[in-house]
Amino acid sequence: MTRTRGRKRALSDEEKALWQQAISKTDPLRQEVPDFVEIIKPAQRRIQPDRSRITPFKLGEASQKKIPENRLQPSLDETFAKVSPNMDRRNFDRLRKGKKPVDGVLDLHGLTLAEAHPRLISFVRDAHVSEKRLLLIITGKGKTGEDQGFMPVRRGILRHQVPQWLQMPPLAPLVLQVTQAHGKHGGSGAYYIYLRRQR
Repeated sequence: MTRTRGRKRALSDEEKALWQQAISKTDPLRQEVPDFVEIIKPAQRRIQPDRSRITPFKLGEASQKKIPENRLQPSLDETFAKVSPNMDRRNFDRLRKGKKPVDGVLDLHGLTLAEAHPRLISFVRDAHVSEKRLLLIITGKGKTGEDQGFMPVRRGILRHQVPQWLQMPPLAPLVLQVTQAHGKHGGSGAYYIYLRRQR
């Protein structure tokens, strides 16, 4: 059987007869689809939301559930209550009770972050060079009154920022211990900074 390039040649009558004779003696491989088989189409129904779990409400009506109060975790009081001492326990207890003599005081109360940071760095460095050990840093407790804003705002930005500055370079290598001051030295509005000895 020759084939012309580009198109198929039609079968002759003799070839067609031979083909019919060949297929008449064979069984088909695939059976016909039985009459009882039906093609199942997916259901065309719309899924309805379960409204039984939705609590009906009217605009302006107060919710029955109490919304938990926004609170920034953890508070400084909680953080410093769990502080482990980097110094011996006896001296640490005396420090927290305000029984150790203060060698220097820095009052940052009322300053902006941009003003307070360089003053803190300079004060702590000078004190370390002068071989002072215990410093009192006064930050203030922050503005009083409730925060009525949508997002909670920390009260006393310096009060929260100073401990972070003391844990970062260039001050971290100089500082042995940071803890809140005793009530007679300002309580939660001030910090004791206990410096390392010069090497």
